[in-house]
Amino acid sequence: MRIALLSRNRRLYSTRRLVEAAQARGHKVRVIDVLRCYMNIQPGKPEIWYGDKRLGPYDAVIPRIGASVTFYGTAVVRQFEMQGVYTVNESVAITRARDKLRALQLLAREGVGLPRTAFAHSPDDTRGVMQLVGGAPMVIKLVEGTQGAGVVLAETQTAASSVIEAFRGLDAYFLVQEFVGEAQGRDVRCLVVGDEVVAAMQRTAKSGEFRSNLHRGGSAQPVELTPVERRTALRAAKTLGLNVAGVDLLRSASGPMVMEVNSSPGLEGIEAASGIDIATRIIEFIERTAKPGKTKTRGKG
Repeated sequence: MRIALLSRNRRLYSTRRLVEAAQARGHKVRVIDVLRCYMNIQPGKPEIWYGDKRLGPYDAVIPRIGASVTFYGTAVVRQFEMQGVYTVNESVAITRARDKLRALQLLAREGVGLPRTAFAHSPDDTRGVMQLVGGAPMVIKLVEGTQGAGVVLAETQTAASSVIEAFRGLDAYFLVQEFVGEAQGRDVRCLVVGDEVVAAMQRTAKSGEFRSNLHRGGSAQPVELTPVERRTALRAAKTLGLNVAGVDLLRSASGPMVMEVNSSPGLEGIEAASGIDIATRIIEFIERTAKPGKTKTRGKG
């Protein structure tokens, strides 16, 4: 197969591992900087150019689209879809996952477990929003933040009001969520490929930090999922239409709660923690599912 891997940096661990796995199975893979692509948009002849050459043909595309380039990156993925090229995660599924509010609304509609979450626009509704999530402590997060950035734990009502006022001053959209104390600074990252959770790890926040992201200094270790946790992760990925996803769960007294669904999950931490060759699992999935014109997203909304 000829595979296009959309990544801005070929030296990143996840990019290197996917290239190695594809080549080891006899495929030709090219790393393409999505921001250097430009598109010819016309009826019946959707083209993608890279430098002075037209790209293609490709049998499959693996999008590794960073959050800061979501708009342009998904436009390029969509152009591949218009050409009938199979994409592991489709453009509409990626945009669903990147918009935290949209993702939570879709997950809530499907009955997936979530922390109590509130969203408002008017400053007059600040007190009501805080009451909806049960009061302090509470978590306030930017709708478009990633890797723990733009996430604040407010331990008092006064602190929460100050953070909300600051975010509104930046004209930023944000969510207010209940703080799940029983999680004790830990979460579970589930790596979904197709209809299987191929690996999982428990992430623990460093001392003095409530965010367990590895980029924030958290530690990771392998973890055994319960059947309910496994079903929740698969249901979350399917709801957003993602074939490859990192689903972050909190273990709460009322069952697993989905914190976030990542459309371009990093492989380094979870491969190291689990000892599982996830990159090869992704390539094997592509081998089973890639077909010309197969670009219909399975999620809704």
